[in-house]
Amino acid sequence: MRKKSRNFVIGIFIVAFFAVIVMPAYAQTGPVKLSYANFPPSPTFPCVQMERWKKEVEKRTNGKVVVNTYPGSTLLGAKNMMDGVIAGQADIGCLCMAYQPGRFIITNATSLPIGFPDAKTGSLVLWDLYKKYKPEAFAKVKVLTMFTTAPTSIMSKVPVRNLADIKGLDLRASGGATQILGAWGANPVGMPMPATVEALQKGVVKGLFSSLEVMKDFKFAETCRYVTVTDTVVYPFAVVMNMDSWKSLSKDVQKVMEDLGTEQAEWTGNYMDNHVKEAIIWSEKEYKVEFIRLNKKQKLEWNKKLQFINDKWIKNAKEKGLPAETIVNDIKSFAKKYSGQ
Repeated sequence: MRKKSRNFVIGIFIVAFFAVIVMPAYAQTGPVKLSYANFPPSPTFPCVQMERWKKEVEKRTNGKVVVNTYPGSTLLGAKNMMDGVIAGQADIGCLCMAYQPGRFIITNATSLPIGFPDAKTGSLVLWDLYKKYKPEAFAKVKVLTMFTTAPTSIMSKVPVRNLADIKGLDLRASGGATQILGAWGANPVGMPMPATVEALQKGVVKGLFSSLEVMKDFKFAETCRYVTVTDTVVYPFAVVMNMDSWKSLSKDVQKVMEDLGTEQAEWTGNYMDNHVKEAIIWSEKEYKVEFIRLNKKQKLEWNKKLQFINDKWIKNAKEKGLPAETIVNDIKSFAKKYSGQ
């Protein structure tokens, strides 16, 4: 009888032990929850693509994954996005590589004044470039997709009709675009896009150099009543994931995200191009913004002043041991493929 009692107690202990060890595992069998940080406000195109990606991942994994999004720098800001994701402060983050030109040398080559006709072309070229070279700068993260803005133009409080008008004008830019403004004679002022709203209001800058969707998204049309259409360069973006978070996902979930890479790049490019058209129509209708278009002779004159930027990038990249000419030629070749030339 005493032996049976002892066996009974041991049995209870074993059951209790396994309950403590095993039950938490079963308690955690709900959907995988991932945090996705972004730096601009929610209406802007990087956040629109974020919400689209979230929706597609949740749908295609049949609810296995839930993505919580954090726009407007509520989790990570523009300049600490990459390091924040590496450190695990967010599972996923969207960053503008132009903010760190020395860190993302290969992918930032897409922001050279080479001449992309639209965001769809720029986005697919950037994605192909990343896939071919797999830059060391991304070794600590999983890259989910990449995309670009539409080509950049000048938005300003005063009309810029020629190179004489731009001389000494304080204009916001970021990354390599500051060199472009400097070559044209402007005074480039580096700052993240969200800070530009207040800078324009306070007169710190007289305009900005960016893609035209911001006329509507950031309501820059309220203060910038003139647009000089230069269609010069694009800004490259990347969506990256913490490597531990990536490795913790099941193979089927990883495949869903892998399969979305090219699709998301193209979707974002198409969205961006259509959104720019909407922003132009909206700006003209709501604020009577004047769009100044350079003639062919002017365009050649403006572009000629930018050739040194490509030459300088090639020289610096070669000094770092990179196949600089091949990278630039690849970009041009990819651009011809996707623009149908």
